[in-house]
Amino acid sequence: MAEDRSGDVIVVGSGVIGLTTAVVLAESGRRVRIWTRDPAERTTSAVAGALWWPYAIEPTGLARRWALRSLSVYEELAARPGETGVRLVEGVMGEERLDEQRAWAAARLPGLRESTAEEYAGPGLWARLPLIDMPVHLGWLRSRFLRAGGTVEARTVTDLAEPAARAGVVVNCTGLGARELVGDPAVRPVRGQLVIVENPGIRTWLVSTDASAGTTTYLFPQPGRLVLGGTTDPDEWSSVPDPSVAAGIVERCAALRPEVAGARVLGHRVGLRPVRGAVRLERVAPDGGGGAGVLVHNYGHGGAGVTVAWGCAEVVLGLVGG
Repeated sequence: MAEDRSGDVIVVGSGVIGLTTAVVLAESGRRVRIWTRDPAERTTSAVAGALWWPYAIEPTGLARRWALRSLSVYEELAARPGETGVRLVEGVMGEERLDEQRAWAAARLPGLRESTAEEYAGPGLWARLPLIDMPVHLGWLRSRFLRAGGTVEARTVTDLAEPAARAGVVVNCTGLGARELVGDPAVRPVRGQLVIVENPGIRTWLVSTDASAGTTTYLFPQPGRLVLGGTTDPDEWSSVPDPSVAAGIVERCAALRPEVAGARVLGHRVGLRPVRGAVRLERVAPDGGGGAGVLVHNYGHGGAGVTVAWGCAEVVLGLVGG
């Protein structure tokens, strides 16, 4: 008698959204497989800074809800930073105002306050937020998934009918890949370039936005390095670092923190954020394939995939169970 796989789940994609979703599903008792073209360390998620904050993601109300649920998880994980890659770090979010964020964030971030002139030359918010070392965190997620009985298979999926023929539930977490995989032109790349340098002793993070120049500059202290950014280049597909852009990033960061000038460059990174007018997080009727009884889409998280990963994964669990 053929084995019943109607309860099996295949998650397509292994960035932070795919891995977190797979963990939540596997730990609920489901038999879960990840099908992925690229290993986690080669996904856009591996390039992320990655500071918890709902950045470049819509719809705002739902994103904040997903973010706050994820915050609760990251606060727990921060008790084991060496293992999970999650730390709680102080810093300033420039050009943000307390009255604009109070309603959704203040209750969960009791230390949230306006920054002082010594902390930042302009309006800003001081906060203690999760800052995630993504290579460590992605490795930890994969290990947690495997411990829950999951498996990871290297596969290039060109049609969701392929996994639909092999499992009763398919979850599409392909990020930017969904543009081609499901023919969704609403998901588009926003290119981000980073410079990795030796940390000259900076312990706090900083995000500064210059609306007139259209730039966002940030410094994120990670173990053994300092991440400098960045760029927001819509519809730019190149993953090759631009030396002139890198020089501009270092110059902008040094204007905010002079000790960065002259820091030894360790590397360059480029990531393509999967931006969409609104996150696609929904259960839909399978489109042919004669297999899956459930198809759930979970993509289009823009620059906030890390921020909302756990909240979105729990929504997926509810959709699958429903």
